[in-house]
Amino acid sequence: MALPDVDPTQYQALLAEKRDHVREAFAAFDLPSIEVFESPAEHYRMRAEFRVWHDGDDLDYVMFEPGNKHAPVPLSECRMVSRRIQEVMFALLDAIRPDPALRFRLFQVDFLSTLSGDLLVTLLYHRPLDEVWEARARVLAERFDIDIIGRSRKSKHVLSRDFVIERLDINGREYRYKQVENCFTQPNAEVCRSMIGWALDVTRDAGGDLVELYCGNGNFTLPLAQNFRRVVATEIAKVSVRAAEFNIAENGIDNIDVVRMSSEDFSQVLKGEREARRTAHLDLASCDFTTVLVDPPRSGLDPNTVLQVSEYQHIVYISCNPETLNENLTDLTRTHRIERFAIFDQFPYTHHLECGVYLVKR
Repeated sequence: MALPDVDPTQYQALLAEKRDHVREAFAAFDLPSIEVFESPAEHYRMRAEFRVWHDGDDLDYVMFEPGNKHAPVPLSECRMVSRRIQEVMFALLDAIRPDPALRFRLFQVDFLSTLSGDLLVTLLYHRPLDEVWEARARVLAERFDIDIIGRSRKSKHVLSRDFVIERLDINGREYRYKQVENCFTQPNAEVCRSMIGWALDVTRDAGGDLVELYCGNGNFTLPLAQNFRRVVATEIAKVSVRAAEFNIAENGIDNIDVVRMSSEDFSQVLKGEREARRTAHLDLASCDFTTVLVDPPRSGLDPNTVLQVSEYQHIVYISCNPETLNENLTDLTRTHRIERFAIFDQFPYTHHLECGVYLVKR
């Protein structure tokens, strides 16, 4: 992909354009005033992936224009990534460049950082990795005070750990999140804090119990538990479920259950259309689910899940795709009214935008 043109002097104007575009795109709905949550104007991405381009014994990070994989653009700076990534990424490449054991057939470098200073670097290769590589990589990890993973075809070499621990201050309380390499995490940590704070605010008087679909590593789940008697959350990815369970224990929260199950299957369980061994211990019949939180993939909610979601008194919908959100709202507003509508600028200087909608049953 092409690198965004990070120009802080243009940020507010570009954000205003996004807000106006959303207002126009959702003109068919009776929207309240749009709440706007901005991003830092630079150094906002906590994770990033860069292709590595070889020219003889030299190598550079490169980006490509969309549709053209044969015209690499070398990078000399990257103002979009976190300051932790920025301070390491080019010095790291300088250290790899003269070392054949680290440089040979390296084709990509991935970075996962946190506001609290952790940095995990994954080096991806088109060759098997051996003991020589591991010894040189350990020197590299110690030099830069980072964790390193080496990946090659069907192989993963973890030198110390394959995760970072993020610490987010949410309304004066610190939450600790295990974020695992190669699994989804919110890319913009400051905007993520805004999203969680907004979700806490809109549900502060909801009461009852919360059901959450697509919970990931518990990003929203953990803080929102304070607003509800009980939370039951679902996630299909095994690694994310394990991370969520770790995070629940790490933060000492005792009213959350996480079930490894697709949202579609869980919706059928809640409607009594199927039984599942994984939910047998939850006593779902005793739950008073007043509120549902959904944070679906770009494809949005499938028709069956829309029907299930529409049965709840309160809906919190976090969307990474305004187009599928628009389609889902066409159905959901038949039974619910939109009380709050927010935009979260996760990806400055691009057309991408995250939205948050709070709906209440008519």
